[in-house]
Amino acid sequence: MSTTTMIVGGSAGLGLAVARQRVERGDHVIVTSRCEQRADRAAQQLPGPARGVGLELTEPRSFADALSEINRIDRLVLAATERGGAALPELNVDEATRVVTAKLVGYLELTRLLRPRFSAEASVVLFGGTAKDRPEPRSTLTTVTTQAVSGMVRTLASQLAPHRVNAIHPGAVGDSPRWASTPEPPGLARTPIGRLVTTAEVVHAVEFLLTNTGINAQDLHLDGGVTIT
Repeated sequence: MSTTTMIVGGSAGLGLAVARQRVERGDHVIVTSRCEQRADRAAQQLPGPARGVGLELTEPRSFADALSEINRIDRLVLAATERGGAALPELNVDEATRVVTAKLVGYLELTRLLRPRFSAEASVVLFGGTAKDRPEPRSTLTTVTTQAVSGMVRTLASQLAPHRVNAIHPGAVGDSPRWASTPEPPGLARTPIGRLVTTAEVVHAVEFLLTNTGINAQDLHLDGGVTIT
């Protein structure tokens, strides 16, 4: 039986890159997006068996219906996020509620609903980010929610045992559309390796967390060492 990998937030960016790598290694892949049509388009461009599922992370009560046709999960990657940027004085309660619901309640409820469908060797990887360790004035919501990912990893690794749960915290990704054309991306000057990390490096790290059976309840920082500067 082929491995089934579900990538929440797999229709673009790092999530789509992970989806492509898993398809290329022979997995059946499920990619989600808040827009079902976008999820379907992403699945169609993958070079192997894949399908799309519409999933709105800010509406966790809708998850049960959206996941009703999924019977088995071997690998679960939670890569989706809800962006929000504001310093504390400009905090918008509606935006904050949306961001926290998506990243925290959404991740937890998805894991709760999918747990009965985990295979014996199933593993989970959550995406956080380096904002948890390097807060900036406008990263209030991002810092809070990515810091919470570390707490989720620990409690889920305990409650889902023997299934493994880990997190990856990428820094700025140099070849991503956001930074590829930026002459001086943030953090570049203080990155010990002298460059930003790449999409391929993030994908490789996710693969390591998914498949190395000895690593569990860990936060993997993939930032070229910028967090020590």
